[in-house]
Amino acid sequence: MGPQIQHFQCYFVREIVFPWHSLVVGDDGSLRRVKRDWVIPPINVPENSRGQFPEELVRIRSDRDKNSLLRYSVTGPGADQSPTGIFIINPISGQLSVTKPLDREHISNFHLRAHAVDLNGNQIENPIDIVINVIDMNDNRPEFTHTIYNGSVPEGSKPGSFVMTVTSLDKDDPKTANGMLRYKILSQNPESPSSNMFTINNKTGGIITVAAGLDREKVPQYTLIIQATDMEGNPTYGLSNTATAIIRITDVNDNPPEFTFFGEVQENRVNVIVANLTVTDKDQPHSAAWSAVYRITAGDPTGRFSIPTDLTTNEGLVTVVKPIDYEVSRSFVLTVLAENEVSLARGIHLPRQSTATVSVRITDVNESPEFYPNPKVIKLEEGLPGGSLLTTFTAQDPDRYMQQNIRYTKVFDPANWLKIDPVNGRISTIAVLDRESPYVKNNLYNITFMATDNGIPTASGTGTLQMYLLDINDNAPRVFPPEVEMCEKPEPNTINITASDPDLTLNAGPFAFELAKRPADARRNWTLTRLNGEYAQIRLRIGFLESGIYEVPIIITDSGNLPMSNTSYLQVRVCQCDHHGDCVDMERIIAAGLGTGAIIAILICIIILLVMVLFFVMWMKRRDKERQAKQLLIDPEDDVRDNILKYDEEGGGEEDQDYDLSQLQQPDALETEMVKVGIRRMDERPLHQDHLYPLRSAAPHPGDIGDFIHEGLKAADNDPTAPPYDSLLVFDYEGSGSTAGSLSSLHSSSSGGDQDYDYLSDWGPRFRKLADLYGGGDN
Repeated sequence: MGPQIQHFQCYFVREIVFPWHSLVVGDDGSLRRVKRDWVIPPINVPENSRGQFPEELVRIRSDRDKNSLLRYSVTGPGADQSPTGIFIINPISGQLSVTKPLDREHISNFHLRAHAVDLNGNQIENPIDIVINVIDMNDNRPEFTHTIYNGSVPEGSKPGSFVMTVTSLDKDDPKTANGMLRYKILSQNPESPSSNMFTINNKTGGIITVAAGLDREKVPQYTLIIQATDMEGNPTYGLSNTATAIIRITDVNDNPPEFTFFGEVQENRVNVIVANLTVTDKDQPHSAAWSAVYRITAGDPTGRFSIPTDLTTNEGLVTVVKPIDYEVSRSFVLTVLAENEVSLARGIHLPRQSTATVSVRITDVNESPEFYPNPKVIKLEEGLPGGSLLTTFTAQDPDRYMQQNIRYTKVFDPANWLKIDPVNGRISTIAVLDRESPYVKNNLYNITFMATDNGIPTASGTGTLQMYLLDINDNAPRVFPPEVEMCEKPEPNTINITASDPDLTLNAGPFAFELAKRPADARRNWTLTRLNGEYAQIRLRIGFLESGIYEVPIIITDSGNLPMSNTSYLQVRVCQCDHHGDCVDMERIIAAGLGTGAIIAILICIIILLVMVLFFVMWMKRRDKERQAKQLLIDPEDDVRDNILKYDEEGGGEEDQDYDLSQLQQPDALETEMVKVGIRRMDERPLHQDHLYPLRSAAPHPGDIGDFIHEGLKAADNDPTAPPYDSLLVFDYEGSGSTAGSLSSLHSSSSGGDQDYDYLSDWGPRFRKLADLYGGGDN
């Protein structure tokens, strides 16, 4: 019997039945059963299958399984031989399955043998061969045998000249489109004298010239980018790869000998003289016929060089005017033309101009690594936790021939949210990202990183990473304004409030407003009405509320996903108001209270006032002591220090016995009379206050005595020879051999004309004024 096809669960599973015995007539006329042999067609299985495994392939069955129980098995590479386990068979049903994806490039086909035995292990059927072919899929790109191909062609070659052959291989089946390659040239650099100087055979990869004009002196080398594509070059389904073909134009003797100048300059340098071109001109120096003008006629298509003339020496100064990249151009061969400012005279058969060749070699320097793109913008949701990988921010080193390593560091991260791996440039978080941070402007947060190579000397470059933070609902709304004013008897008795939410609009309003249940007096004294999604109105439930500050708890919920709510306390200041409905200024000050700064200022002022009062009291006490120490100095007759003594007499006497003692304590207040007191020793400390007694008038001019006392005190204070504790002392001394006179005798001695005051001059500078007053005779 031939193979039978059965339908299982909406897909076809092929069934292979062992060949059955047929009856034939033998030579002796007897019937014999003979098996029929037939070839089973191969089973095709596509590689890289993504179906569920094990995947059913075919069912193997013997017709004898109807009468007895049989056991099936398979042998061969892929089953019980290496690689084992790829194919398995159900021993009872004979279902053959594959256990994993196949790779045609590893094994293109498998040869298995199927067996059927009874329960005793006796072979019931002859083994049959099963061939499983792995169907190729286009899962391999073409691979060039070299990354860079080098070839050459002589300058001036004719079109069709062979240059080189590039070769690419594809691991897919070359007999199918998956392995059939086609070549083409993607680009040519430089595109001079045309952009199609070469062509390539799309099947063989052979490169030939297609245009004339190859000139080594103008373009010494061409760089071609070659592409190989499978699927017979289909750009939609085919896989591609590229390689570089460098074609060097070899020299032929097509130019006469010329004098050549050489120069050298570092890359990226400008305004640098690399060579001095010298010419000889026999005309009159510094004339128009002698001055040379230099022009570059070839070798500088981008205008990176200039040749001004040195007015003194007439030399041409080959100068770099644009930066040159060593990685792009390593050398230049310039053709320079020199001619005079004026043309040669007629009849001169010499060449009107001279040419020279200038070879300039570019030297490599260590350049800074460059981030690309710079800045780099990424979008992230705020709230990412620490340790989250964000992106990779790497830099490229322009010095690709130096093979340098680059390390990364963080330069500027104001919120200190990120870190960068110094080797691979992977950026991850070390703190939670917050869009509402003051360092985030217009949802953008800028971080600066530095890339440093290990060249000598090192070079570094910076790049900026811009994080665009997407808003999430991570902030609960709060009441705004937080403080309001309300009159004790307002009319109308309402206040409008809103909510502030730092989140964006989608995670903010419209808001829901509600009075908190605690404390209980909140809902007893106040009512809250929602006007719209942005505003609510709060009013007094009662008609009157005493002046003061009240905190009203308000629950506000935003419309974010998921919504967030918060209990905010609205401070309501109830105050007395004027007829305009504004709080009275004095009440406002009282209700608002004093701040810490105001209290400190007031305390400082009080302390200053107390210190001033203390100093004033001390000064007054000191002044009283000084006044008590002042003594009026009046000279008695015959140097007798008289004092009026107080007697306990009750008899008659003078009518002017009553004296004002305050005049003795304040000599400046004396008007018409002067009093005289005893004198203390100047070298004795005063022990107690002596009794002062009123004396008779001793001088006709009491005001002069007051002036004298002030000047004497000033002189005494400034006298460096004054002994300590100097003051006027008072003694009960009446003079030698004299007795106290009667009160009436005091007036009889008031005339100073018969007294000698010359002794006052011997008393020192303190008594100089007094001596002048009494020593001047009648005046």
